[in-house]
Amino acid sequence: MIANVRSCILSFKYAPFGKYQLEDRVEMKKPTFTCGLDAALCVLGGKWKPLILFHLAHGTRRYGELRRAVGGVSDKVLIQQLKELQADGIIARVDYREIPPKVEYSLTAFGRTLSKSLAPLCEWGTKYSRDVEAIMTRRKVREQPRAA
Repeated sequence: MIANVRSCILSFKYAPFGKYQLEDRVEMKKPTFTCGLDAALCVLGGKWKPLILFHLAHGTRRYGELRRAVGGVSDKVLIQQLKELQADGIIARVDYREIPPKVEYSLTAFGRTLSKSLAPLCEWGTKYSRDVEAIMTRRKVREQPRAA
């Protein structure tokens, strides 16, 4: 038993901040995503990104056209979501450096692959839109404060 303790103590090294740590630490890699859906949602996270992709799937759009097509989104949030999609390589942004400003957005090849994956979700939403409306109505009723 003393030999086991010695070998254990020898495998530790004193750290400058007063803790013991392993000299040869084995780092375990944690999987980045649990499944493919997790990976897709990492890119599509946010309320407006799927709608942005849907509208850009129909062709290049200027900022104002996109804002009107998406509807209900503030300029701040739309710009933030567009920047994230651009940084992720999903959309391309072309700034013509004109006055008045002219900026166009389009899907990249990578973005087109993601957009195609949303088509079945769109079909489902179209097919079951009445059911979803009923669900939303039930939610509103449950969330309303009740009079005592």
